[in-house]
Amino acid sequence: MSYLNVDNVSHSFGGREILENVSFKLLRGEHVGLVGANGEGKSTFLNIVTGKILPDEGKVEWPGKITVGYLDQQSSLTAGKTIREVLRLAFDRMYEAEAQMLECYDKMGDATPEELEKLMFTVGELQSELEHSGFYSLDAKIEEVANGLGLGDIGLDKDVADLSGGQRSKVLLTKLLLENTSILLLDEPTNYLDENHIQWLTKFLQEYEHAFILISHDTTFLNNVVNVIYHLENCEFTRYTGDYDKFLELSAIHKSQQNNAYEKQQQEVAQLEDFIARNKARISTTGRAKSRQKKLEKMDLIEKPKEKLQPHFNFRESRTPSRFIVEAKNVVLGYDTPLTRPVSFNLERGQKIAIKGVNGLGKTTLLKTILGKIKPISGEIHLGEFLDSGYFEQEERTKNENTALEEVWNTYPGLSNSEVRGALAACGLTSEHITTKVFVLSGGEAAKVRLCKLMLKDVNWLVLDEPTNHLDVVAKEELKQALIKFKGSILLVSHDPEFYEDWVTSVLNIEDWTTKII
Repeated sequence: MSYLNVDNVSHSFGGREILENVSFKLLRGEHVGLVGANGEGKSTFLNIVTGKILPDEGKVEWPGKITVGYLDQQSSLTAGKTIREVLRLAFDRMYEAEAQMLECYDKMGDATPEELEKLMFTVGELQSELEHSGFYSLDAKIEEVANGLGLGDIGLDKDVADLSGGQRSKVLLTKLLLENTSILLLDEPTNYLDENHIQWLTKFLQEYEHAFILISHDTTFLNNVVNVIYHLENCEFTRYTGDYDKFLELSAIHKSQQNNAYEKQQQEVAQLEDFIARNKARISTTGRAKSRQKKLEKMDLIEKPKEKLQPHFNFRESRTPSRFIVEAKNVVLGYDTPLTRPVSFNLERGQKIAIKGVNGLGKTTLLKTILGKIKPISGEIHLGEFLDSGYFEQEERTKNENTALEEVWNTYPGLSNSEVRGALAACGLTSEHITTKVFVLSGGEAAKVRLCKLMLKDVNWLVLDEPTNHLDVVAKEELKQALIKFKGSILLVSHDPEFYEDWVTSVLNIEDWTTKII
């Protein structure tokens, strides 16, 4: 049974072709991984199949009675509701059925015998529906899924306005899973999940009986949950059966075959052209020359396989700082209320430290406090001498109307136009990306713009808050190699141990500092 049919869909944006005559089928039981480099159009495709964007050409069809749940990178929450209230919205239809049933009971007192019979039938139908759907154990179901994704640690009665970005993402994901839809569309669901919560989501998706489409750059996660890969490259889809590792194997074979076919045909074309050039003027061989000319004209030419622009990251190093980068004494982290007990620590020159811990415990707060962007609730922090820090924030805080070119040029006005373009191109951004407004770029493309700005600065200390969120597999590996090569100090917040565990000098678990029960 086909849940989704996409036929010959094309879409462009700002003069740039994103999808070209693509077709796609989602069958019952398929767990699809949608992969490709940053900016290829993966999120755009999901927006098209959900009707948020209309394609320029082609048709999208959801046959039958299908319910679709969609978690995208721009999902948001309304302030003023508790986590529990938001999660209960997943069962709005059931609560409406309960209200209808209670309304029927109210009407029974004044009903005629005929009306009473109809009301009793309606109540019976509604009661049966609610019991079958598990309505009377909803709170237990909410707590089960909420605890699986770590929301129980935060407290379900907390206002969503007080949550961190990662915590809000968990609420949205939990609500989506509770809706129990026929189809799940998940765009980077693990970006803000901790290691143990990724394991819980992995098990959930492995056991998911329906179908889902998943965008993720977490290759371990993909390998554990998908059985089909659709690779989006150069505006086209290629389908592979198997997990991510199988896709890599088959994709390499496919590319080798494409290159061999192209090279073989080019040799044949060169031989035909050479024969025609040498023989078309001779009377004795002009017939054969014309025959080869006709063969050349009828030949279906193979397009040369396109090489993707690869990112190359490199951080410019400044002078050597003092021995101690940071000295903290009895520091309590927090904004209005304490997040930690008093802690003391030192960071020394040359150390590369990863900070881990569940969301909401103060990892980003720690970075901002060390950098002096916010004050600690108590205690003292002293920075070393001759420090040139480079800070990478998780996300853009406001809607950035600048183009990528303007964003970098405004920060470094002394650079020429070609120098800025060259720096952005080195990060894997094309001419189209460079002249596109930052808020329109994909999460990965926007992250590359922020990395570009960081790489143009002379630094001896990098402070990085989840730099791999949204980055594609190639960009993540390139960033990893650049950080290994960097001779300065690094303070890194990351939920991705595979990214940092083989090169950092130590791992700091902020859960050891917290005053919360986790």
